[in-house]
Amino acid sequence: MQTRNVLVVGVGGQGVLLASNVLAAACLARGYDVKKSEVKGMAQRGGAVVSFVRYGERVHSPLVERGRADLVLSLEWAEALRWAAYLRPGGVLAVDLVRILPPAAQLDHRTWQASYPAVEVERLRQAGWDVRPYEASRCAAELGDGRMANVVLLGAVSRELEFTVEEWEQALREVVPEQVVEANLRAFHAGRELPLASVSPGDVRRPAARTFRVEVTASWCKGRSCGICVRVCPEEVLAFGPDDRATAASPDRCTGCQLCQLLCPDFAVVVREEVAVG
Repeated sequence: MQTRNVLVVGVGGQGVLLASNVLAAACLARGYDVKKSEVKGMAQRGGAVVSFVRYGERVHSPLVERGRADLVLSLEWAEALRWAAYLRPGGVLAVDLVRILPPAAQLDHRTWQASYPAVEVERLRQAGWDVRPYEASRCAAELGDGRMANVVLLGAVSRELEFTVEEWEQALREVVPEQVVEANLRAFHAGRELPLASVSPGDVRRPAARTFRVEVTASWCKGRSCGICVRVCPEEVLAFGPDDRATAASPDRCTGCQLCQLLCPDFAVVVREEVAVG
């Protein structure tokens, strides 16, 4: 068979590498030669991630040239735009319509005004690409864990690839930690049933109002001798407590920009989204 070129892209924390590992495992199970490489750098702190997967009868290099990818699997809209030029004419761009705004792009943290590219599916289609938008993150959240959006999207594109459902399931069992295998299998099958998302022209997909909480592990925090989180918080959520450690003094002001979490050198600060129950 002719070598197939796939890019899996997103930002740190979305499971780009896991999705590409599952694809590579399915390729190996089929008996293909597989080459895989990734560029992640500081992705674990919110940066861009790309994983190249090439498979076929004989593959000599893991890297995909610009304009040669058969499929770009994007877990975030801006990353889809960043890597769309790697598609060949007629190539497939499967994208989750989730927006992960970097702090620097948020012009107003309270009203969600941001410098962020609009979701313009038709414009990309006019460039000759087969763009397939999905609400994978929403589907994963409905299943109980938004972190499985990568597997949901993988399930959606699996319908277009040559591997059997059994090969995909076996690949998931090999790659995913045992304690979450069943949940990820459910996410994969939900993705196989996921329809294309309806997107209107100029739809910028502004996030709905959300509530966040900031948690500080006091034993990890260096307090005033560091103080980065207190200084960078644009909404003055954090302050020094009686023990000189950082604490969420005004928790209701948190907008979830995650600057404190991203810049804490000791991983002492975590921003979590409050999920309504019932």
